[in-house]
Amino acid sequence: MEKNQQVDPLEPSIGQYPRSDQESLSYHMEQEKRQKRLKLAAYIAAFAVFQVIVILVFVLVIMKVRTPKFRVGTPRIDAFASDVGSTASSFNMTLVAPFRLKNPNFGPYKYDSTAVVFTYGGDVVGQVAIPKGKAGFKSTQKFDTTVMLNSNSLSNTSSSSLGTDLTSGVLTLKSSAKLNGKVQLMLIFKKKKSTSMDCTMTISSRTVQSVTCI
Repeated sequence: MEKNQQVDPLEPSIGQYPRSDQESLSYHMEQEKRQKRLKLAAYIAAFAVFQVIVILVFVLVIMKVRTPKFRVGTPRIDAFASDVGSTASSFNMTLVAPFRLKNPNFGPYKYDSTAVVFTYGGDVVGQVAIPKGKAGFKSTQKFDTTVMLNSNSLSNTSSSSLGTDLTSGVLTLKSSAKLNGKVQLMLIFKKKKSTSMDCTMTISSRTVQSVTCI
């Protein structure tokens, strides 16, 4: 038996690494974990920002209650008669007035009945009743109404001006109304909202030439 037996050095076991390699592997694993945590934090932050944007859009756009617009379009004159006298002048006419109610809200607008008053020189020359109803969300309700107008109740001042206007061939009338109602949002929330109409129409040659509303 030989006294000096050569011993081969032990090879590293499978799965074992030198110390420097283990440190490098540990460093890379820590970096990967850190990147994953950063990505997760970024995703959470982006989701939070998205949620805030959604809430702001919901509150500022959908839940915001805007004032509906009630207007009269250009009426059609079905009948017109006038008389210019030395002491008093008069007129009678029949208008077919196209009323428009625009609801800009994300919910229906339910309104009460009201009356549209037509005036000349501040005096009432006619009016028409508007029954209660509902305008759908983000829609415009349209309805035509026949209105009978006459100068029977004019004051002396308006009556004297009427003769001048009829002679010149230009007659100016005004229409005004106020609608009271409620806007319903999400079938739960209700918000009172009123809208007013103040329009001026110019009549010439027995035709409504223009209508201006404010």
